[in-house]
Amino acid sequence: MKKQKRGILTTFMVFLLCLGLVMGISGHAFAVETTSETDTDASEGIENLEDMEEVEEVEAEAAGSIEEAEREAAQLEAEREATQANRNALDAELNEIIESMVETHEELIAKGEEVEAAEFELMNALVDENNQYQNMLRRIQFMFENGGFQMLELLLSSETIADFVNQAEYINTIMVADRELLVQFQNTVEQVATLEATLREEEALLVELQNNLIEQQERVEVLLDAADIQLGDVYARIGANAALLEDLIAQAEAERIRQEEAAEAERIRQEEEALAAQAPVIQDSESNDTEYDTGDGDGYDGGDVANPPPPADGGNWATSGTLSHPLPGAPITSPFGWRAFDNAHHNGVDFGAPEGTPIFAAEAGTVIISGFSHSAGNWVVINHGGGLVTMYMHNSVNQVSVGQQVARGQQIALVGNTGNSFGAHLHFQVEINGVPVNPMQFL
Repeated sequence: MKKQKRGILTTFMVFLLCLGLVMGISGHAFAVETTSETDTDASEGIENLEDMEEVEEVEAEAAGSIEEAEREAAQLEAEREATQANRNALDAELNEIIESMVETHEELIAKGEEVEAAEFELMNALVDENNQYQNMLRRIQFMFENGGFQMLELLLSSETIADFVNQAEYINTIMVADRELLVQFQNTVEQVATLEATLREEEALLVELQNNLIEQQERVEVLLDAADIQLGDVYARIGANAALLEDLIAQAEAERIRQEEAAEAERIRQEEEALAAQAPVIQDSESNDTEYDTGDGDGYDGGDVANPPPPADGGNWATSGTLSHPLPGAPITSPFGWRAFDNAHHNGVDFGAPEGTPIFAAEAGTVIISGFSHSAGNWVVINHGGGLVTMYMHNSVNQVSVGQQVARGQQIALVGNTGNSFGAHLHFQVEINGVPVNPMQFL
């Protein structure tokens, strides 16, 4: 009996040892699996942290570039104001010079009239002088030819002493009068000559002043031309900086959209992975043979851009003919999908057309981007609601502005060859919930 009890006890202890060994092995396997999952989650967390740090670094760099461009714009505006103020001061100086020249010109006219009057007076004096000179020559000739006997006869013909004295006084008066008249004309001629010389000097001074004013005017005009050149250079740099700032803002906006799209795609992928991980548990709990669609069929799996998820508001965009053609009649020069020549996925359809051909909105919506990008060139992005967005790239001219409401079929741009482009064409891109899809299934 004791041996039987001892055998039963031994058998029971062996059973307990075996059970403990089996449970230990299962626990170790569970611990290893749990550790592996934890390590995987930690690795994914580290990768996500690195991605976030990289995104933050890119955003900080873009923000710094925009701030630098804005500071440059402020400095250029201050330079423009200073140059414009200098230009205005030169304009005012030029106006003063012109007014002074007008006054000088009026003075020249007045002085010219005075000189003309003096010249006329001089001419008359010269005539009188010449007449007097000729009379004096004739008188001297007469006296020389007659030897002065007439004067003597006149004196000898006097009958009385009183008459003689009178005759002598008469002759003296004539001679004095002749001398005084000659002196008078000589003085007149000298005075007129002096006046003429003075007026000529004044006129010369006025002409010199006018020449100086003309030189000042020419100098100011040269300065104005230089100021205009400087002002034009400032405006050119302002335009270039404005284009750079617009490009930086467009790039930042594009980067923001790309990050949002990447985040949305990552969210969808994580949701699908979570659903895929939960599918076996659900199947085991419900004990049925229902298979869960993980995206291998017609459903959207986050990687097939040709089969997008339905719009967020329940709209149905995935039907042929939903959108109007943005470039009617234009041939396809590069289709949607993988391209061998650049070894990349083409997220839109290229339609070839001459530069300047009108581009039309595929559907009514709100313009959210109308600017310039180095890659897309001049581009327009329209949000149509329900997750649907259309893009129009490489335009020569954008004809709509951000925030503008456009109608279906409204002209929004012209075909161009801007950005990363090799020939005039329209890159037409359609996205649903941030995922590029083949535009041809909507046209």
